[in-house]
Amino acid sequence: MKILSAEEIRLWDQFTILNEPISSIDLMERAATASTDWLLKKYPDAPSFGIFCGKGNNGGDGLAIARMLMEKDFLVTVYILEFGHKGTEDFQTNLARLHQFPNADIHFIQSTEQFHPFPTGQIVIDALFGSGLNRGIEGITALLVRHINHSGCEVVSIDIPSGLFTDRSSKGNLSVRANFTLSFQCYKPAFLFAENEEVVGEIHLLDIGLHQGFYDTISSRFELLDDTIIHTIHKPRKRFAHKGSYGHALLVAGSYGKIGAAILAVKACLRSGAGLLSSHIPTCGYAILQTAVPEAMVLTDFNSSFSTKIEDDLSAFEAIGIGPGIGTASETKMLLREIFDSYRSPVILDADALNIMASQKDLLKLIPPGSILTPHPKEFERLFGESANEFERVLLALERAKELSAIIILKGHHSFIATPDGRGFFNSTGNPGMATAGSGDVLTGILTGLLAQGYSSSETAVLGVYLHGLAGDLAAKDLSMESMIAGDIIDFLGEAFLLIS
Repeated sequence: MKILSAEEIRLWDQFTILNEPISSIDLMERAATASTDWLLKKYPDAPSFGIFCGKGNNGGDGLAIARMLMEKDFLVTVYILEFGHKGTEDFQTNLARLHQFPNADIHFIQSTEQFHPFPTGQIVIDALFGSGLNRGIEGITALLVRHINHSGCEVVSIDIPSGLFTDRSSKGNLSVRANFTLSFQCYKPAFLFAENEEVVGEIHLLDIGLHQGFYDTISSRFELLDDTIIHTIHKPRKRFAHKGSYGHALLVAGSYGKIGAAILAVKACLRSGAGLLSSHIPTCGYAILQTAVPEAMVLTDFNSSFSTKIEDDLSAFEAIGIGPGIGTASETKMLLREIFDSYRSPVILDADALNIMASQKDLLKLIPPGSILTPHPKEFERLFGESANEFERVLLALERAKELSAIIILKGHHSFIATPDGRGFFNSTGNPGMATAGSGDVLTGILTGLLAQGYSSSETAVLGVYLHGLAGDLAAKDLSMESMIAGDIIDFLGEAFLLIS
């Protein structure tokens, strides 16, 4: 699903108006109808609704919703924030329609003296500002937003919580704190960042019939991973395939006390479909790994505690994953440099491999083109520097992906995949239960296995992140988020593959 900016959404509205064709007021009626239908289903027994409107088209949506709720015999009070101007044409049209109801309860707010207490159980509808907001709220508007936030009522925002910017950071801004956000047609960038989690609430996308022709032709910078994208990437197995058809992967993982990281990555790699897998580990982990994962071949280092050198010919491997639990010993740092010098196919870099590169920044220039880096926010910061907010971090990830000719997976709730061609993908699967030790090691194994099978680097990142999150969702559904551990993600990987097949 494409994620559109405020300007792109405005253009989509205009395209629909011109090419359906449909009048702007009738398109507003569609948005209000979809919103009202949702409200009626969610709150069939609501004692009353309090609808707060600005004088733009978002406020026009609110007025139309008020009219439709009144037609269903709900008790509705409308509050219009007075800006000293008439408002948009469609706002005025809906205000005139509302005035035709003899019992319409409409209040204009110019100062705090017009603030009213909230009746018990009232559902508050926020229709003050939509996705076109371009500056922070202040003055009487800020006081009204605080009044709403302190109401103790459930709040439903229309389009986007008032005070949030659509496609840049709102960090530090005052905004309505919504329990639910009813947005139209597509996700907005603001919905996908943790810094806005506390104000957007639960997001519901409503289809209002915007013209498909615009969506099909526009090239968006960001996309949300969904079934459509995944089905175009996933390659079903061929009937006459053999283990050699699906690649030989190498995982460089584990050190004394962290052989568990190697086990998790190895199991995940095999479960992701790799035909053959070798794992290079220090000698201390030999018996453990051979016992825990008999399907994997084991290459042991001369060192008993950490990896220092790989004697095997690296060209024999279709993909190499490096990092889970390897530590940052000086000899291991040298090993990473040697791998970069001798292996020019893409590699997967995670955990301590990233920490090593953060301490020796010149290694970044040696990364083979097409490689995949999987930092969490702190690792990203150590590699590429601090960002003032999450929006800036995403843009920096895109810059660095282009500079390094690499894929950067910025891990989080909606993990962000930055590609060298400037496109970015937000993941739609996954849950907080996956915030547990070893989850990243599992992702590294999945990515290494997919890359070995012949998927491109971009395909590997997109499919791997989606499957990782989907398996986590299945595990959470069966086990709960609280009790989930990393190994559960591996256990549900097969079911995740069945769902995308």
